Amino acid sequence: MIISLKRPVRGFSLVELMISVVIGLLALLFATRLVISGETNKDAAVGGGDAMQNGMLAMFQLSGDAAMAGWGLNDPTVAGCAANFSDQRGYQLLTAQRDGVTITPLASVVIQSNGADPDLISFNSGSSNAAVASTMMKANYTGESYVVAAESAPYGYAAGHVLVVAPQAPDRPCSVMQIAGFNPATGRGAEMLLQGGSQYRYNAAASMPQHYNMNVTFMYNLGAPDQLHFHTWSVSNGVLLLRATDLAGAEAAGVSVADNIVSIKAQYGFDTRVLAGYDPNPPNNGKQLLPTASGGMRIGAWSGAMMDADGDGVNGGLGDYQRIAAVRIAVVARSKTVERPRPGVQCSASAALPTVFAGSVPAGVAAAPVQVNVAVAGDPVSWKCYRYRVFETIVPIINSQYRP
Repeated sequence: MIISLKRPVRGFSLVELMISVVIGLLALLFATRLVISGETNKDAAVGGGDAMQNGMLAMFQLSGDAAMAGWGLNDPTVAGCAANFSDQRGYQLLTAQRDGVTITPLASVVIQSNGADPDLISFNSGSSNAAVASTMMKANYTGESYVVAAESAPYGYAAGHVLVVAPQAPDRPCSVMQIAGFNPATGRGAEMLLQGGSQYRYNAAASMPQHYNMNVTFMYNLGAPDQLHFHTWSVSNGVLLLRATDLAGAEAAGVSVADNIVSIKAQYGFDTRVLAGYDPNPPNNGKQLLPTASGGMRIGAWSGAMMDADGDGVNGGLGDYQRIAAVRIAVVARSKTVERPRPGVQCSASAALPTVFAGSVPAGVAAAPVQVNVAVAGDPVSWKCYRYRVFETIVPIINSQYRP
């Protein structure tokens, strides 16, 4: 008898091998989906952080400008006056409507409202310590190379300073000009000289006045030309831009301040109270008194455009600019990261356009909500593939309320 000592050969069958492969593929699929989900969540968190950082930076800059606005432009004769203005470096004032007529107003804040699209917002102020003081024009000006002040070398006025020449008649434009110093001739020290040339950037022919009458025209000092704080904020292709008179190279085209900012919006906060009593003297000429003597300014209405806040029948008149108690600002920032959907599925990172100014603040003041268009021109990716953060604040225009 022959006995075999060989053991049977053991191994995997084809069925067992196929089952192992399927289990391995399923494990790999689950691991891949877990990694993708983690990366998506990380991108959303990082993108949200970028939007938070950029939005806060933009709001800090805008609200800081608003807090300074109005210094030197708060006299009732100046605030809102239609200005002759020219800058050889290319800065331009924003335009506005006054009863259907286009003007370039000098005011603490000027808003060009563009509906759902980003607004243009200007905050303006001077830098001179003598800004709230004025000097009267003591000789008619008809195009001479000087203007005559009420006294020789007025306090706080120096060579190179920028002035606003403003008549008390509300239908007359004001003018921005730059003085070269005082006439050294004996007995003529009250003459503030006007000169052309590149060093006097605000004395281009287009900005020079043609005629102002003595004793009813005042001159206000805005300080040194490179410290003239005229700023205009805008948004272009997802970038916050600043044009400024006091920032070299930013006068005409502007400079980038923050990216992934898709919109900025602003609204005037008007004091619309009707007050008893009228001022028979210029510059109000029978119009209602300003409300600053009655417990300060109070917001009664929000509006992205000028309105007849003082009830004198003129939309965008001098009195309306003097009733701007605050400005409401909104910044809309988007995430840097694009959240891409699964194949065949539309983006769902953002389902609806953001709405700003929806709150009724202060209490009792009606909201004026605006739905914002956040699509960036030229971006091949849908706006729905980004996440957005909205920042809002209200800044009192303090300097405009403290009138001389």
